Formats: sequence, structure tokens, C-alpha cells
Amino acid sequence: MLRQLALADMGAAAQIHRIAFDQAMPWLAGLHRPEEDRWFYCERIFPTCRVWGRFDDDVLSGIIAHRDGWVEQLYVLPVAQGRGVGSELLDIAKGAGDRLELWTFQRNAPARRFYEARGFRLVEQTDGTRNEEREPDARYIWTR
Repeated sequence: MLRQLALADMGAAAQIHRIAFDQAMPWLAGLHRPEEDRWFYCERIFPTCRVWGRFDDDVLSGIIAHRDGWVEQLYVLPVAQGRGVGSELLDIAKGAGDRLELWTFQRNAPARRFYEARGFRLVEQTDGTRNEEREPDARYIWTR
């Protein structure tokens, strides 16, 4: 089941983010404490983005946060990856407009393959000096 998330869901969304992030990028694991992640989702993501979640038997398995042509966050639990959860969530954001942009890390090859397979094209790479993690990143664009 897909549904838009409420403020009360932001703790669970933050937990999905942390689990998926740490699994995909172990070299950055533990960057933030759980309470920092919850604060970020409650105070930064929820007020500015439309946040949707995918539930499997009442258990949140993936989230997407998007706004004004940008995908801000897209995370799927490792146990749910490869089952179409990310694609379903991305389709929600695609349905909101004719263009989407997003950033991902250059070293996150699975994410890059995922986006490229869904019509995103690479338009910029940076050395990471502008992101919190100081990790080289890549900007992608999708257009209808």
C-alpha cells in the first residue's frame, strides 16, 4: 500500500533512511544519530516536501520525499529492494510534474543504475565540497 505520510510517520521515515543509507554507503555509516535523523525529517523534510511511503502489512518499507521538481530523499529497506518499491515511489514523484532532478553519490553505483534505468540522465558531477558528507556526487535529471 502506498500513502502520503503524516508528521507522526516521520520517525519511521527517518529510520528507513538511516538503515538504507548505512547499508548502501557503509563508508558514511553513523554520520548522524537517530535523534538527529528524526529532527531532520520532522523539521526539514516534512514541512517542505510531499512524503510518501510504501507499506507491506503495516510495515513501512520505503519512502520518497519530493518537492517542486526535486527528489529530496528516496530510500528503501534493503530487505525490500529489488521488488519494485523504489519504482512505485519514484512514479509518485514523476506523476507530480514533467521534470525531476536529484543528487546521488558517485560511489553509489546501485542508485545510479536504478535512476538511469528509469530514464534519468547524468548532467553534472562535483567533488562533493558542497554537500555535508564531502562525498563526490552526481546530479540527474528526468523529463517526461
